[in-house]
Amino acid sequence: MINSTMTQSVTLSGVGLHSGEMTQVTIHRANTGEGRYFVRVDLPSQPIIKAQVSSVGQTTLSTELVAGEAKVRTVEHLLAALTGCGVTDARIEINGGEVPLLDGSAKLWTEALQQAGMVSDFKNADPICSPIWIYDQDLFVAAIPSSELRFTYGIDFSYSAIGKQWYSWNPSLEKFVDAIAPARTFGFADQIEHLQQVGLIKGGSLENALVCDDQGWLNPPLRFENEPARHKLLDLIGDLSLLRTIPQAHYIAYKASHHLHLKLAKAIQEQTL
Repeated sequence: MINSTMTQSVTLSGVGLHSGEMTQVTIHRANTGEGRYFVRVDLPSQPIIKAQVSSVGQTTLSTELVAGEAKVRTVEHLLAALTGCGVTDARIEINGGEVPLLDGSAKLWTEALQQAGMVSDFKNADPICSPIWIYDQDLFVAAIPSSELRFTYGIDFSYSAIGKQWYSWNPSLEKFVDAIAPARTFGFADQIEHLQQVGLIKGGSLENALVCDDQGWLNPPLRFENEPARHKLLDLIGDLSLLRTIPQAHYIAYKASHHLHLKLAKAIQEQTL
């Protein structure tokens, strides 16, 4: 649900992927330099949770931010939308502990931001100085010095519907709202029962996630032939957004995870301090 009647503010509500609980988010412009931050308006003291690397909590199938006892989970799609739309300062009010999944992508977030007139060009910080590589066996993420900002993501799954996919995106050549935002999260039918038993994906459904089994997709059609790879790239942008502005570099990831994305963000932050 979208309500953009307030000048420069938008409100969306929906179910959380992991909690299965309904929450509402209202995005307001913040003062220049304040950065992006969440406000838990459902809690008595309305604690602020800053969208920064030092706020990261757990990273199991989503990115969580914490401030004291206050938490907000699955922030990556919303933060990617804000970053892709050039919104560097935002007060994000939320009445629960998980950002709504909506349709599983960043499409509805970007549409709401467009309606509120909050969209501008993708912004990046100064170039990184030297290459950074983060490995975990054959999984890796990297930031390579580059004359332009670029993101490249590769995935490899045993499910024939996905297989091996690569996608490379340059924000100066393709708009985030067209190339990245519509890519939806995805999952596997044979893993659903186990994940729900351990308290995850309680709010997942065929309406907010692509799901496949060993025979193919259960809920086609796809929005892009390589939609899963594009969605992983969306997640990477959301996680790197915790740097506030992403430094100019060529970011390359292969079979990575939120955990590796955030290790890269920390390494970049240490290099650029």
